[in-house]
Amino acid sequence: MRRLTVILGTTVLLATAFLRAGSLSSQQQNNTPLSYTGEIMDSKCSGQGSHIQVMAKEGVKTAKDCTLLCMKDASKFVLYSADGKLSFNLDDQDKPRDYAGEKVMIVGSYDGQSKTIHIQSIMAAP
Repeated sequence: MRRLTVILGTTVLLATAFLRAGSLSSQQQNNTPLSYTGEIMDSKCSGQGSHIQVMAKEGVKTAKDCTLLCMKDASKFVLYSADGKLSFNLDDQDKPRDYAGEKVMIVGSYDGQSKTIHIQSIMAAP
């Protein structure tokens, strides 16, 4: 009987986890603004997880210079989370320019279908 209780409890926990994960991949409820923290990076370097290769190849010294250089090659600004090794598209490509290569906090809503953060505000993170 105890074994059955443990199995049922585990099943309920797993089902709850899958449901929560599914809801995070879709649009957040009521478009309530949330905060997102990461580095403003270009889509090219975010795919590699760092600026190291481009900086070495192009001879640029800072993440900001690397990001802005890659933006000239049709890259897009993204928010890169090193913790999860994830990048998120940004709907506004003007606001992030001043924060290129920097750690920021963005307040906005997330659209899971397009993996895009709709920026309300952006500021440097500590």
